[in-house]
Amino acid sequence: MNKAYTTNEHGLVVPTPETIQKALSTVTSLDQLEGKDNVLASLFQQTVNAALEAEMTEHLGYKKHEKKGSLNSRNGHGVKTLKTDYGETSVSIPRDRNGSFDPKIVPKHQRTSKGIENKILYLYSLGNTTSEITELLHEIYGFEVSPQYISTVTDKILPLVETWRSRPLDECYPIIFLDAIRYKIRDTGSRTVENKAIYIVLGITVSGKKEVLGLYIQQNESAKYWMNILSDIQSRGVKDIMICCTDNLKGFNEAIKAIYPDTFHQTCIIHQIRNSSRFVSYKDIKAFLKDLKKVYSAPDELEALNQFEVFKDVWNTKYPYAIKSWESNWDNLMTFMQYPPAIRKLIYTTNSIEGLNRQLRKATKKRGSFPTDDSLMKCLYLTIQRIEAKQISVRDWNQILNQLTIVFEERFTQYIDPYMS
Repeated sequence: MNKAYTTNEHGLVVPTPETIQKALSTVTSLDQLEGKDNVLASLFQQTVNAALEAEMTEHLGYKKHEKKGSLNSRNGHGVKTLKTDYGETSVSIPRDRNGSFDPKIVPKHQRTSKGIENKILYLYSLGNTTSEITELLHEIYGFEVSPQYISTVTDKILPLVETWRSRPLDECYPIIFLDAIRYKIRDTGSRTVENKAIYIVLGITVSGKKEVLGLYIQQNESAKYWMNILSDIQSRGVKDIMICCTDNLKGFNEAIKAIYPDTFHQTCIIHQIRNSSRFVSYKDIKAFLKDLKKVYSAPDELEALNQFEVFKDVWNTKYPYAIKSWESNWDNLMTFMQYPPAIRKLIYTTNSIEGLNRQLRKATKKRGSFPTDDSLMKCLYLTIQRIEAKQISVRDWNQILNQLTIVFEERFTQYIDPYMS
């Protein structure tokens, strides 16, 4: 059998997760999503096949290999070619010995998908609950399915999610961003809702594309766990990172240096401004921020130091802790000063990953909480695939790329030569 395909638990021939991931990595425009062999068509094929198997299980009342005395049983598969929004796609229709199985998702004699793929692939990424998806399918297509049925279908993509989370990565990402976003998830076996952190690693590739390198779930955010995450992306093939941008979580610098000792660490200036402003009274905040801006907008670090001394003379007596926070984090706050303007603009804040977080929150805002970790991961995965398929290169990337080659020389150019040959 072609290595690009495999046989799943139901005996169906489907694209391997690696095949789909390879296709995802080549998507550079929305036009590439159309056609028979594109990523969405493959996902649609896998999901419809899974839906049909779930329907057969519901029809017979038992899972495959669990006959349990039924008078009816599975009897192989037939192949049907559907005309979809992505071109023609073949799906495998399970058969039963009594010939009584009438699938709802792909009714008999139907040869078009009627946009079903858009609902199956995107409803979860839009944050709809299983109950909302059930209602929508009934409203649009006129057939009844249970929320449990929807869960059964969407669970079929979990192996693909896990393959994506452990996939091999590029050898070098010149810039990465680290951040965490919190979600409410119900504790397994109880009604307790936990507030868990989803750790997100966003990398910028040598070609200037933003790529989510990994999603990790944990009870709380900690620098120690970030070290484990960096170790994971290292084990998946990332040999070098030039610049790592983070918020000002304590211990971040040590975590980064433990895994990538040559990586420069930039702490987000905006986060630092917000944190130090908490100690300033409302009547002084406008003047305080005006003076502070002279520090981080200086043309170089020497001038920034001079401006900081002036700033310190004015405000240290009144707000010593706000001043101390800048002194304690100075080296990592000023990392961006050693680079040309185009690189500075990209790394002095974590806006790149904050923008991703906003899109993820938008997709999940209708969900007060998620029933399981897996249900959240499914939603985030589908959302990220949709976002990455539409993205374009980082603004001014050609200029940034040239500046990176000058600043880091051979350390960086060894990774871009294959792209330029």
